[in-house]
Amino acid sequence: MPGVCWVFLLLLLFAHICDGFYLPGSYMHTYSTKDTIFAKVNSLTSIETELPFSYYSLPYCKPLGGVKKSAENLGELLMGDQIDNSPYRFRMNVNESLYLCTTSPLNEHEVKLLKQRTRDLYQVNMILDNLPVMRIAKQNGVNIQWTGFPVGYSPPNSNDDYIINHLKFKVLVHEYEGSGAEIIGTGEDGMAVFPKADKKKASGFEIVGFEVVPCSVKYDPKAMTKLHMYDKVSSVNCPLRLDKSQIIRERERISFTYEVEFVKSDIRWPSRWDAYLKMEGARVHWFSILNSLMVITFLAGIVFVIFLRTVRRDLTRYEELDKEAQAQMNEELSGWKLVVGDVFREPDCPKLLCVMIGDGVQIMGMAAVTIVFAAFGFMSPASRGMLLTGMIILYLFLGIVAGYVAVRLWRTLKGTSEGWRSVSWSVACFFPGIVFVILTVLNFILWGSKSTGAIPISLYFVLLSLWFCISVPLTLIGGFMGTRAEAIQYPVRTNQIPREIPARKYPSWLLVLGAGTLPFGTLFIELFFILSSIWLGRFYYVFGFLLIVLLLLIIVCAEVSVVLTYMHLCVEDWRWWWKAFFASGSVSLYVFLYSINYLVFDLQSLSGPVSAILYLGYSMIMAIAIMLSTGTIGFITSFYFVHYLFSSVKID
Repeated sequence: MPGVCWVFLLLLLFAHICDGFYLPGSYMHTYSTKDTIFAKVNSLTSIETELPFSYYSLPYCKPLGGVKKSAENLGELLMGDQIDNSPYRFRMNVNESLYLCTTSPLNEHEVKLLKQRTRDLYQVNMILDNLPVMRIAKQNGVNIQWTGFPVGYSPPNSNDDYIINHLKFKVLVHEYEGSGAEIIGTGEDGMAVFPKADKKKASGFEIVGFEVVPCSVKYDPKAMTKLHMYDKVSSVNCPLRLDKSQIIRERERISFTYEVEFVKSDIRWPSRWDAYLKMEGARVHWFSILNSLMVITFLAGIVFVIFLRTVRRDLTRYEELDKEAQAQMNEELSGWKLVVGDVFREPDCPKLLCVMIGDGVQIMGMAAVTIVFAAFGFMSPASRGMLLTGMIILYLFLGIVAGYVAVRLWRTLKGTSEGWRSVSWSVACFFPGIVFVILTVLNFILWGSKSTGAIPISLYFVLLSLWFCISVPLTLIGGFMGTRAEAIQYPVRTNQIPREIPARKYPSWLLVLGAGTLPFGTLFIELFFILSSIWLGRFYYVFGFLLIVLLLLIIVCAEVSVVLTYMHLCVEDWRWWWKAFFASGSVSLYVFLYSINYLVFDLQSLSGPVSAILYLGYSMIMAIAIMLSTGTIGFITSFYFVHYLFSSVKID
């Protein structure tokens, strides 16, 4: 208790010292008038191919000092981000129209590449002060927001393609005057603290919006080649006629220009991401949650009946009888009480079961902690790649928990610690090994396509080092701790000769597979939004809803597994171990089938076998992770349910 009090006092003291604290995104950067800011460019992306490519793989203008890559975290590299500097220069509060460069005459390869990227709907992703560029388009009178702008466009009923070579930027700025409050934050550029006394330095303009209108404009190359980079040119309106637009064809020289307009805005800096994170379909999320609550209530009613009406009634009758009556009653017993001598018999493939439970605990712990932190705003989309980086770090350090759980279960099943090292090694290598094999196959495909989504060889060595230098040792330490922990004692003895299981009219696995539909009903609506975020380039930031769905999913998995386990015991089927795991783990089958359904009906624009293989590969990894985590929830709940059930039976 004294330690808790000290921590509480320190938190109060810290809260008193810090007048303002803003965590999500990068720290607020203020600019004075005429301060120079350069935009950055990320990989070109497309919802049709899902293969990212470098911005400078196309014949775009390069910066005067050459192309320089920005420092990227582990998550950004794994997601295929490649952030480079760009020649697009902005001067705070200076509206201007500037010339960049004129390309050499396009050769056959460049024309083919530009046409292919245009027809595959590739988008240019530009960043200014850590804000992605936004394009607003009108469809049926409704404003639709998109991040990025297209490489070019192909008019309907035409074989010609036109490149976007003129950009009309609008930068929204908010005038900030130092209020004396400290501003502390984290971001890609480090940490910023403005002391109360340093009021003048904190004053200035902050960038709160970054919009673009892309145009295709045909220039006279002879006149444009006389200009130098950043020379002023006259402002132009986006031409509506195709003969005034810049066509993509051989021997054409393309001139690139842009204009900038700074507009004062009332949007404050902490709210500047609101435009990107506008939550649509809130009613759908709530409908999903209410639907899940109905399923939970229904299952809870079944569990309540099992415990209070069936189990309690049978146990009370059994305990009230004298020994002679018990012996007579034993001859008439049916159901779960008949398998009392077999219920804790060692399951098939006990080592594999321990390994899968250990990995499931590790994955579920990683997911739960990540979603909790994200729900409280600690992982902003402004910090690109931080979500994936955080998940990897959590997974590595939770290896100690996985090793402990797996080895303790192994000791419980075997009654000895012998073989714990093999179990620990298997836990450390089972799920990461599956992921590593799938990613390697997909990586060869990406290398063949020359995509920036391919993991570099150097990053492979980094991942292997993290795996074998952090995850494996921690898992072995956890396994060693599991050997020192007390094994779970069974409440009843196991007979030497296994009891024969009565024949059934239908396979019990059909019931187990059907049980996965209930957890899937809890999950599938949120799954649609997550898949749309991953494959359609939309921001997903409703982690509050996701946290609620995760809690509901855990409850449904636990209830489903308990009900199925009890049903199997009632028909004298004592082989409940694996069935308890797959009763809830079978939801992964429906998740994978739904992913295929999403590919066929919602990703109709996805083109080519390469894109489909990538999609199915990543979906397979997701399905395996869901199987291990949900199966673990069901197994652990069922294990303690069976332990409680038979610990209440008096056995002579």
